[in-house]
Amino acid sequence: MINSTQVIYFTLSAYLDIGQSKYLYFMLIMCLYVLIVGSNVLLIVVICVNRSLHEPMYIFLCSLFVNQLYGSSGLFPFLLVQILSDVHTVSAPLCFLQIFCVYTYASVEILSLAIMSYDRYVAICFPLQYNTIMTGRKVFLLIALTWIFPFLSTVVLISLSAPLQLCGNIIDKVYCGNYSIVKLSCSNTSINNIYGLILTVLSIMAPLILILYTYTKILEVCFSATKQTRQKAISTCTPHLASILNFCFSCCFQILQSRFKLSSVPPLLDIILSLYFLTCQPLLNPVLYGLKISTIRDAGKRLLCGDSAGPSGELISSAFHA
Repeated sequence: MINSTQVIYFTLSAYLDIGQSKYLYFMLIMCLYVLIVGSNVLLIVVICVNRSLHEPMYIFLCSLFVNQLYGSSGLFPFLLVQILSDVHTVSAPLCFLQIFCVYTYASVEILSLAIMSYDRYVAICFPLQYNTIMTGRKVFLLIALTWIFPFLSTVVLISLSAPLQLCGNIIDKVYCGNYSIVKLSCSNTSINNIYGLILTVLSIMAPLILILYTYTKILEVCFSATKQTRQKAISTCTPHLASILNFCFSCCFQILQSRFKLSSVPPLLDIILSLYFLTCQPLLNPVLYGLKISTIRDAGKRLLCGDSAGPSGELISSAFHA
């Protein structure tokens, strides 16, 4: 039996032997990372420098983009090093650090999407009371909740996993996962499993229930509203819904992949789908929100082209406040 304090490194066994092709994959992953960083930073700057976008909807979006920078930075530099390396090992402290980054990223992402759906629910169902309900203080508290809870809950998760007695050090993935380490344990993992279940309910199921409730109410209002109001609601909610569906799909596959051995899935496809969880969301969201929401798109054009046209201090309300 190997005590966890004696495990100084883990071996990531999911990497394929790609020979000289590793340099091509390195360039592809590097370009993808640069694209993710560039697009998210651009939209963060657009929102920050335009006073007309300093509203709850865009502040929540800014928090979402910051989280995507954080999550992708927890994976891509590590992935780039591993692609060029012939020995795919990672030290135990770095492995737990990556688990912390990945789990907090996922939790912040789903909580951010849930809070954004609540913001859209208030804007559509209670447009006259929107400014009263979504005060600056409430926006600050909601954003603080989306970041503080995941960080604290993940610290507890890792503190339960780190002391486990392990019978091996081989992780069948291309990056570290908490459940992969728990499966290596020779000791009792009942507490880990119970806490993992509770954390799943609080971090995933509760936000999804809130999203389902808010969009049920939004649909009720849309069916009874005028055609113009319905079109405004659809134009603003479409990128949000697409982001939610994309994230839910990636989460479902990630859970299935972690809990079960999907032998019917080809190894390369298995790797791609495991990375989808951490790559597609940061890449897709800037495209969805940057191109679909006209206020962000127009502000971005003015920033990039140096065009300061438009009334000074103009207040652009959320797409369906009219």
